Amino acid sequence: MAKQLVGVAKFQIPGGQATPAPPVGTSLGKYGINLGQFVQAFNDRTKEAAGMMIPVVVSVYNDRSFDFYTKSPPAAVLLKKVAGLAKGSGVPNKTKVGTVTRAQLAEIATLKMNDLNSRDVDHAVRMIEGTARSMGLVVEG
Repeated sequence: MAKQLVGVAKFQIPGGQATPAPPVGTSLGKYGINLGQFVQAFNDRTKEAAGMMIPVVVSVYNDRSFDFYTKSPPAAVLLKKVAGLAKGSGVPNKTKVGTVTRAQLAEIATLKMNDLNSRDVDHAVRMIEGTARSMGLVVEG
């Protein structure tokens, strides 16, 4: 008999730092899966991205087994890292908090290409540029 999908949970965890505490425990505990097994597998898979927020999608099956896949970090997190900021601007249309170059945007776009809904890298760069502008960053170049 084939496994049936019971539920899907989506959340973000810092890479390599998952614990059974929330948000992991509250999202997956209701399905009765082994939280320790998930935490160990997630931390092993994301140890090279330590500290970066990693979105994860977990599929849980009726026999309490699961599989998961990780996505690339959110564009805002990558932009803050590149610009050296703690947070974006509270009023992005008036207060500018930093600058990024087109080359940096292209680097972020190629990293996120699998997760973006874009047809080519130029379109992905424009999407990342919009995120940068909404955070109060000035795009140069």
